[in-house]
Amino acid sequence: MTNPTLMSERLELLSWSGCPSHHAALTRLGEILTDIGHQSEPIHVRWIETEEDAKEYRFIGSPSIRVDGLEVIPASDPTGFGLGCRVYRTREGRFSPLPDRDELREQLEKML
Repeated sequence: MTNPTLMSERLELLSWSGCPSHHAALTRLGEILTDIGHQSEPIHVRWIETEEDAKEYRFIGSPSIRVDGLEVIPASDPTGFGLGCRVYRTREGRFSPLPDRDELREQLEKML
């Protein structure tokens, strides 16, 4: 098996075509990159379409955002690999199909 960290692009959005949130995640990610002065940072969209790919890339759900192979917002169960939509928890405690905007911004500022 290939090590996905070695194959990763600097900034990746990992998505599954069955998840309706990947377009909104890409938009949010682009807006935040502009806000923090990294608008020229390329975003590599990696499509995960098989269970085998999900295991190889340690895919915990769509959308997932990584910098240098590391999850920007780590999952509570980082071993549940497979195709599916990811659920995030906002700072207010609500569930969301997208990462909390402020948390994502703070993490990206640290990682980029």
